Amino acid sequence: MFDRFTELAKRAVVASQDVAISLGHDFIGTEHMLIGLVQTAGTAGEVLRRHGVELSQAREQSVRLLQEAGVTATGALAAKDALASIGIDVAEIQRRADDTFGPGAFHFPRPAYTPEAKKALELTVREAADLGSEPIDTEHMLLGLLAAGEGIALQVLAALGVDTAALRRDVLDQVARQSSAEPQT
Repeated sequence: MFDRFTELAKRAVVASQDVAISLGHDFIGTEHMLIGLVQTAGTAGEVLRRHGVELSQAREQSVRLLQEAGVTATGALAAKDALASIGIDVAEIQRRADDTFGPGAFHFPRPAYTPEAKKALELTVREAADLGSEPIDTEHMLLGLLAAGEGIALQVLAALGVDTAALRRDVLDQVARQSSAEPQT
């Protein structure tokens, strides 16, 4: 699916994975995707910032909402414990990978997408197609998050006082402006 993503969109995806790992989560949810978009250059980040969404606020609200929902940062403890029970030392593997490839090159396990995040990614592809765009960019990811209609990301936006309908219109207006500014071939 990610082969059609632009470099910026790929950076946002990687950023969402990094956010999940840094928060000690063994999953990637819509909230991680939102934070990834906020911290990545591109149309989505620009529009989100225009609507008052700042990185620190999005992160704080995500953590608060997850804690209220009873989600704790496990750092993939269950998977590490399962491997330890059969004699595999994940910490030792991490140390060796860091020594060989540099710090942070190895993450275990790679977080999986939640059903809501998967839905948002599927809708990302649909939003790009609906707009006639072959490449998928950050604005399509944001539109996919908004179209999903569920997930912590929408709760974060609501907590920050963001009108999601106005946000969607602003993204679509920005896309239209960019399309009209592109030279016709």
